[in-house]
Amino acid sequence: MKKNFKRRDFLKKAGIAGAAATAVSTFPAPAIAADTVDVTIVATWGRDFPGLGTSAQRFAERLGTLSDGRFNVEYFAAGERVAAFDSFDEAASGNAQMYHAADYYWKGKHPGWAYFTAVPFGLTYTEINAWIRFAGGQELWDELADDYGLKNFMAGNTGVQMGGWFNKEINSGSDFAGLKMRMPGLGGDVLAKLGGSPVSLPGGQIYENLVSGAIDATEWVGPWNDEIMKFYEAAKYYYWPGMHEPGSMLACGCNKSWLTSLSKTDQAIIEAAATMENDVMMSEYNANNGAALARLIKDQGVKLREFNDDVYDSFAEASEEVYAEVVEHSDLAARIHNSFKTARSEIGGWGNLSDAAFLKQRNRALGV
Repeated sequence: MKKNFKRRDFLKKAGIAGAAATAVSTFPAPAIAADTVDVTIVATWGRDFPGLGTSAQRFAERLGTLSDGRFNVEYFAAGERVAAFDSFDEAASGNAQMYHAADYYWKGKHPGWAYFTAVPFGLTYTEINAWIRFAGGQELWDELADDYGLKNFMAGNTGVQMGGWFNKEINSGSDFAGLKMRMPGLGGDVLAKLGGSPVSLPGGQIYENLVSGAIDATEWVGPWNDEIMKFYEAAKYYYWPGMHEPGSMLACGCNKSWLTSLSKTDQAIIEAAATMENDVMMSEYNANNGAALARLIKDQGVKLREFNDDVYDSFAEASEEVYAEVVEHSDLAARIHNSFKTARSEIGGWGNLSDAAFLKQRNRALGV
């Protein structure tokens, strides 16, 4: 993270304050006109926002690099071509060739979309990768996306997220009653079951809503991004761990008609670029979150709090109510949920004996 990065600079660049599409990124192709592929990407992230925005921009640039410049890529951040939450329709309609986003933003279209970002008590980064690649997740994602004329690839992950920023301590599930909190996806539905009011906002609008009191609390990503957004100016209690997003996968959603018109080589280039960013982004978050958390506590006086067992039990009970509604939505929703549930049990069960057990003992023995 650049030390001179300012939240207001991000908002200005993101188009939230009215910036026009003049900030378009263009990665030009060399003079191989016959083979040039024009690619327009729209994203839900602000321009140059560390992690989310820069990852999407890096993906766009990598498409040009891997194609040896044949892909002529135009990248539009949130607000530069369409509003953040309009990026899905822009790609599905063919007005753009791709979007870069978190697919749980589209759960209003079908609840199954949420599973391909993160769901409450869901899969970690390593678990969701295994599910998508080797345990039936990609096939179900393809089936869902096909109904909207899309083909999607994994294109980033932010890992386990924090529980959120609050102006009061949270000691029981009843403390969420009446709370207006920014929380998208099925996590927002869990909040509603506890009597809260979930609000879905793009990143560039969260700070102003929190400061003004339009929302009482918010989750976003983790220490690195949350520090940049300066949420500590409006809330001091920072809770962990987030039950709602244990491994938030981001997506490259491609217009399927356009994608299948390309050569097999070009299709493979797109998938390779997305796959690489899926790894690079997670590595970047892991490298930055720890130091950012230390700064928040030491420099900003943030009060770190852990959700207690009573709160987590309330989350779990509400989550089961939400999932019961999801499986009633449609046959596809039920099949996605059941596949996810099997992966959580089998892949997660192994993780409990491998990664989780090792980390617990390593950190105990070394005092980490």
